[in-house]
Amino acid sequence: MSILVTGSAGHLGEALMRTLRAQGRPATGVDLVPSPYTDRVGSIADRAFVDRVMAGVHAVVHTATLHKPHVATHSRQDFLDTNVTGTLNLLEAAAAHGVTAFVFTSTTSAYGDALTPADDAPAAWIDENVAPVVKNIYGATKLAAEDLCRLFHRNQRLPCLVLRTSRFFPEPDDSPAKRNAFVDANLKANEFLYRRADVQDIVDAHLLAIERAPQIGFGRYILSATTPFTRDDLAELRAHAPAVVSRRVPGYEAEYARRGWRVFPGIERVYDNTLARQELGWRPTYDFAHVLDRLRADEDPRSPLAQAIGAKGYHAGAYSDGLYPVEN
Repeated sequence: MSILVTGSAGHLGEALMRTLRAQGRPATGVDLVPSPYTDRVGSIADRAFVDRVMAGVHAVVHTATLHKPHVATHSRQDFLDTNVTGTLNLLEAAAAHGVTAFVFTSTTSAYGDALTPADDAPAAWIDENVAPVVKNIYGATKLAAEDLCRLFHRNQRLPCLVLRTSRFFPEPDDSPAKRNAFVDANLKANEFLYRRADVQDIVDAHLLAIERAPQIGFGRYILSATTPFTRDDLAELRAHAPAVVSRRVPGYEAEYARRGWRVFPGIERVYDNTLARQELGWRPTYDFAHVLDRLRADEDPRSPLAQAIGAKGYHAGAYSDGLYPVEN
């Protein structure tokens, strides 16, 4: 089976290409940016280019996108061209060439304002039944692309699975307030409780999605580390998160104290990956308990794959606020 990977110079695209090549599976990486994992350089917004690279392809993993950090540096039209037109071009070419599985990488950012409850409300439990309330052009275009996938399954019978990934990038947080309040490793460890995954687990889910797409047809799935929390914790999590973590992950305090770390005082949302585990057969390894075990052994909690890829950034230049420009 020949697999086309878009966005092969990015975090996930490179991770997929590294994995597929290591497994000896035929794969072609495409991206605007040349890289060791990019076989064909070009734009997915160019229909002729997409038609050429789709020849002989059996499965598509579409990771190429403009991300949230690009909102401040790219126009809304740029987002439409890449995230919507690019996806449409790929879907049309995939349907025309008889592709048997189309896996689209979406984002939990698409939930938008649904992720932040009112100040006096419990934390939000985010699963696939929550209706997104987009708050920027990034979320709007990712949701539009998801619906194109649904449409192509409905009308062209193209098997399409949408994977809404939580954070897995290694770059510092895009919030200056969080960067100033927590060291980066502490911040990321905390996020494994409710909104982060390791790129190795994300890759594993995408490869499972290729296998399951023909049987499932169409589906949307949240990809995030398995949370130790339950719905019963939501009210307390919002204002007293450390108490909930102590109850759900007994003994974490000693390792955090040894490092001078702390849990966030409150957590506003929790991602539930149950459906992905049930329907894709996904078994994520890198959760908060795994992170703690690695930290206790003074080892890097990231997967070897994540360590090999490292940070890439999102822009060619630097800004006064570090990696991220300020959005107007």
